[in-house]
Amino acid sequence: MRLLHTSDWHLGRAFHRVNMLGAQAEFIRHLVTTVRERAVDAVVVSGDVYDRAVPPLAAVELFDDALHRLAALGVPTVMISGNHDSARRLGVGAGLIGRAGIHLRTEPSAAGTPVVLADADGEVAFYGLPYLEPALVKDEFGVEKAGHAAVLAAAMDRVRADLAARPAGTRSVVLAHAFVTGGEPSDSERDITVGGVAAVPAGVFDGVDYVALGHLHGCQTLTDRVRYSGSPLPYSFSEAAHRKSMWLVDLAADGSLGAERVDCPVPRALARIRGTLEDLLADPELAQHEEAWVEATLTDPVRPADPMARLAERFPYTLSLVFDPDRDEDESEVSYARRLAGRSDQEIAEDFVAHVRGAGPDPHEQGVLRDAFDAVRADETVREVAR
Repeated sequence: MRLLHTSDWHLGRAFHRVNMLGAQAEFIRHLVTTVRERAVDAVVVSGDVYDRAVPPLAAVELFDDALHRLAALGVPTVMISGNHDSARRLGVGAGLIGRAGIHLRTEPSAAGTPVVLADADGEVAFYGLPYLEPALVKDEFGVEKAGHAAVLAAAMDRVRADLAARPAGTRSVVLAHAFVTGGEPSDSERDITVGGVAAVPAGVFDGVDYVALGHLHGCQTLTDRVRYSGSPLPYSFSEAAHRKSMWLVDLAADGSLGAERVDCPVPRALARIRGTLEDLLADPELAQHEEAWVEATLTDPVRPADPMARLAERFPYTLSLVFDPDRDEDESEVSYARRLAGRSDQEIAEDFVAHVRGAGPDPHEQGVLRDAFDAVRADETVREVAR
């Protein structure tokens, strides 16, 4: 069975100030063309179909168009909800849509109930594990302490129990939206840390033939059977080195597989350039980036006048301007944004405690802070879904 694995469409999202809807529509056309021309038997979409719980109308219309195009091909599609999606909204009409061969899996309780497809070699069971917010699903899965590893392990126990009851030789595919250990993140994924831990071990998925992951935006192989497709388009300059693609996976009768990357159309290259303003404007080696979307980091000791306007004369698609002066400076003179760069909410809070009382939080207090951040994030998820 030939599968096309994709994820993290983020329909409705912009890239800095650039509207990406046209590029997202081009990706959908490319997806449909690939399904038709490469004789794909099933499409799997591993979450974050939309960029937010209540997407703009134009994004909903594009998703509707994608469903119609895929259904018209007569090729089954299995989709799960991600942490950016509203599972309840995405799952509306799932029963009816399923009759057209588009199978939406957004309910955690259905983790052990697969979509079963068949080819000449027999049946393939597709298990959809939507994004599992630990605080909201721990009761469903009967785990005592909310955590990504615990709820995913419990969901996979249901998968393995169902698979064990099926005829020998039944192949299996799991769709999951999670941060799995070994994956390389970028700046454009929403933080899903719970209890100080965001990642789960790849071993939690043992026992199935292929795991189609979503959440991280870089296409990557954790093991031969556990892969991220990555997002089809860039959503931050941290993705400048990414090769945007999908996985074309051939699942043989004996469960062995082969995988090929299929490149996605990207509207414009990304470039990160660094130096003084005068150097950036004069360096001949930067000519290759003149038509790219550019993030420029200026190292001038003193901020130059009109830097964005001057950069735009050579690099008309400059979208981001960062100042990082090359000078010796006391830590107290470093900007607030630079001091916080790369630090988690937990670390910032612990630093604040240390600042106001002269000593950082003890282990018990660190636990209180973690619980507070977890509770706030879970509450925000509930409120977003209820909007």
